[in-house]
Amino acid sequence: MSDSKSKDSMNRLYRRQAFSPYGQLRFPRLSLEQKLLYRKLLFLSAAGFCLTPWSSPPIALMLGVILALTHENPFHRISRSAAKYLLQASVIMLGFGMDLAVVFKAGSSGALFAFGSITTTFVLGYFLGQWLKIPIKASALISTGTAICGGSAIAAVSSVVNAAESEISVAMGTVFVLNAVALFVFPPLGHALHLTQTQFGTWSGVAIHDISSVVGAASHYGQSALYTATAVKLSRALWIVPVSLAAGYLFQHQHAKFGQNIPHKPQVPWFIGLFLLASVTRTFIPVVASWSTLLTPISETGLQLTLFLIGAGLSQQMLRAVGWKPMILGVVLWLFISTASLSVIFWLVP
Repeated sequence: MSDSKSKDSMNRLYRRQAFSPYGQLRFPRLSLEQKLLYRKLLFLSAAGFCLTPWSSPPIALMLGVILALTHENPFHRISRSAAKYLLQASVIMLGFGMDLAVVFKAGSSGALFAFGSITTTFVLGYFLGQWLKIPIKASALISTGTAICGGSAIAAVSSVVNAAESEISVAMGTVFVLNAVALFVFPPLGHALHLTQTQFGTWSGVAIHDISSVVGAASHYGQSALYTATAVKLSRALWIVPVSLAAGYLFQHQHAKFGQNIPHKPQVPWFIGLFLLASVTRTFIPVVASWSTLLTPISETGLQLTLFLIGAGLSQQMLRAVGWKPMILGVVLWLFISTASLSVIFWLVP
């Protein structure tokens, strides 16, 4: 009897030690160096997965977002620059698969919407921002990202209006969330509305914020939709220059009252010229056309990795900076440009 009692007491002691934080069987704590190494390996493994056929643009974006919010990005200092240049290189490679006539046809159809939609978006954004009492620079940046090309346009305009870091974060966070939603929502909506390849490509190029998500959504819809969406979006990206000049001129007078000088030099999207040069080369040099079978898949894979890096650039601080008022402004502007452009596309684009 005494032996069984002693065995029971030993078993209870063993269980307490095994599951107690003070027990002998507790696992050792990881050092800061080990935690950083673990995060780096996890990040690199996820990035490697985005290069495989099992990944897709939505999966790549969500994987980056999940890692950013749960483990933080261990390469945050270089991932933003890497995403920027990888995006530009991938878009240029797409140019080698696009005939110049296709580029101009798609770009001209998108240009029909450009002036009217951009102007109306800015006017609506101004009055809605005033009504919601959003700081005018934050409101202007959200309108810019919605009307032209997301984060690239925000970065360009913020540099010439001397926007504060908090205002840039609010605009970037708002546009990022809506851009991610569009990547998931647009392809099913396109199929439900029975849009043609050209119609969906034009709609995506007009209504989705960043070119990375434009290409991601259109590549799921079809090859023709991908080429149309890319040309339409790049034609809208050219509006960065005149919009930046106009914004710099308007805000220059405001800052001059307080004796402040702000830069007045817009950022020019030079990679669009290289995209057109690639398309020209493909059109007039027949041997280059055969490269598209190799370069187009590489470009699409590069864009998947770009979406992962963009998602990994999200932070909890950015999400906290986005209040309900900027989000309402972003949603209203996005719904406006999406529905207005879709109604025009139904009538004019075959």
